[in-house]
Amino acid sequence: MVRLNVLRSGLFFVAVVSLIGGLVLAQNILFGAPNDGLGRGPKAEDVNPEAAEQAEGAEAHQEGFEQAVQAGTAGKAQPITGAPTSGWAGEKLVSATADDWEPAVATDPHAPYAYLLTTRYASTKPCPGNCPTPYIALYTSSDGGASWDAGKPLCACKGSGQFDPIIEVVPNTGAVYALYMNGFNVMFVKSTDHGAHWTAPVATYGNVSWNDKPIIAESDSGVDVYVAFNGPTRGDPWLAQSHDSGATWTQRKLVDSNRYIFAFDGDVDSSGTVYFAETSILYGGGGNKGTTPTGPIEEHVYVLTQGGQTFTDRLVDSIQPGLACVAAGCPPDFYLGHAAITAYAPGKLVLLYDGATAAGGLQTITTRNSGDGGATWSGPTTLSVTGEEAVAPAVESTSASDIRAWYDQTSGGGNVDAWNIWYRTSSNGGATWTTTPVKISDASSGAAYKTANGFAEVYGDYGELGITSTGRTIAAWGEGTSYDGPGGVWFNRQP
Repeated sequence: MVRLNVLRSGLFFVAVVSLIGGLVLAQNILFGAPNDGLGRGPKAEDVNPEAAEQAEGAEAHQEGFEQAVQAGTAGKAQPITGAPTSGWAGEKLVSATADDWEPAVATDPHAPYAYLLTTRYASTKPCPGNCPTPYIALYTSSDGGASWDAGKPLCACKGSGQFDPIIEVVPNTGAVYALYMNGFNVMFVKSTDHGAHWTAPVATYGNVSWNDKPIIAESDSGVDVYVAFNGPTRGDPWLAQSHDSGATWTQRKLVDSNRYIFAFDGDVDSSGTVYFAETSILYGGGGNKGTTPTGPIEEHVYVLTQGGQTFTDRLVDSIQPGLACVAAGCPPDFYLGHAAITAYAPGKLVLLYDGATAAGGLQTITTRNSGDGGATWSGPTTLSVTGEEAVAPAVESTSASDIRAWYDQTSGGGNVDAWNIWYRTSSNGGATWTTTPVKISDASSGAAYKTANGFAEVYGDYGELGITSTGRTIAAWGEGTSYDGPGGVWFNRQP
């Protein structure tokens, strides 16, 4: 997820803001924003407020990585030590020589294939034509994650870098669907040969002038595909849907408000009902994303029925904005606004989200479950440890007796210089969870930001987990030195 950082300054930022601030034509040229379908540019209020941040963030990652390489602390393999957690193969780094951020994971429920996408900054330009970094790197496994290929770029970009990858496997066919942002335009591609070849990218956004942070959910057949993203005005939630396996798309704004509403996760149950977990944040001035929120944060589940034609907004909880991030380059809202959802049967849902009980306080991971499609919810259960900062949960399931989740959590009384990834499961639809969390970030070295206590900073807004055809878990997440990096994507799996 790309977030606006209003704290950073410097000539580069000023130059970019001067170029695009209020100039619609320049925004269209630089970031590929579509017009309104009548040959006109987007309205002034629809111009993407995050365009400068995207370029600034890429520059910061590049500078941070180059400085670390010069200092000898990045860009080369280092020994990975540490005893694997019982029942796990041991934490590994996707690439020791790259600056990777925000991975996505998908597994085939009926075949041994697994897929991992990562956003790769600070790398030599890998794709032909006008395709700058960052780019999306694809890794494929044909043995449930035991081994992976050498990786390759998902070269489907034009004029801007690629961001925010999402990948899914269609349950009934094994086809692979992927989303990413090309600049601030959400694109869809698919593969029917296990990622060896991909279709030409298809725009999902229609005439929506800019889009951010896409989430994908598809029917078991893959014919019905739903994409949630936020966009004009100032982060309103949108739905794009396709009913021909991603060939054509229509768009619909779901809510019109002055709040920024992040789409973080989605699922489709076996009846075809669609669920998106979305977090609504009110910033100062009504939409100034990247600053400290001014009021309660709302956790919503958006429910879509009748092939996406009927929309219901279910408010699950109202919480407080928690601890502000103070790592190098970090916007204060970086730790906020994450909600993960899984549907293990028709109308049967488990939701996880982060938040605090007092403004500016430490966040915890809360879980609730619903047996009626989100109409009502159980009381809250806290999964993380009280007195620690916990953020960015992930969750998947195969049945009521098989719910799996992980989250980032600090070690040592909220010391945000030491994070780890903790894994928990439920065997009763999320009503109760395993008593003892399992630490799956079990390597104690391998990068400058790793110690026996954990890693220095959460790297990216999200990671994911998948469940293989043999019932094993694969989890992937980002670890780094600071928000600006350098960092890398790490993963662990059950052998």
